[in-house]
Amino acid sequence: MKKQNNENLIAQNKKAHHDYFIKDTYEAGIALTGTEIKSVRARRINLRDGYVQIINGSAYLENVHISEYKQGNRYNHEPLRQRQLLLHKKEIARLAKEQEQRGIAIIPLKVYLKHGFAKVLIGVGQGKKKYDKRETIKKRDQERELRRQYKV
Repeated sequence: MKKQNNENLIAQNKKAHHDYFIKDTYEAGIALTGTEIKSVRARRINLRDGYVQIINGSAYLENVHISEYKQGNRYNHEPLRQRQLLLHKKEIARLAKEQEQRGIAIIPLKVYLKHGFAKVLIGVGQGKKKYDKRETIKKRDQERELRRQYKV
């Protein structure tokens, strides 16, 4: 998959790589209302506690907070509503099969704009244990120390 420009990156779930081993990633569109896309473009979105759920053959983005649009008046959206993800049927079937396994979570990693449309990068993650997190932190510190030594 091609890397996105940082100017198109709207939100990132930094906690996801700390809590999960990401096995697969999928790019999906999001079905948004008018005020939601305006809030997303204003970078008023939070992915921290979000997850993807498969219900009746459709994928839904749950618990992702998109703040209300200031000029939205009575047409404003509900900040924590369930939003449908636009994926192919084969991808949804694959995700449903993954979701049935124990310890597997489907989580949003990034939200970005692509050709004017909001896209979300979702990842299939295996939950990390506490000792895995410590090992990751230890490895990162060692790499940082090596870079520091070679720099001098």
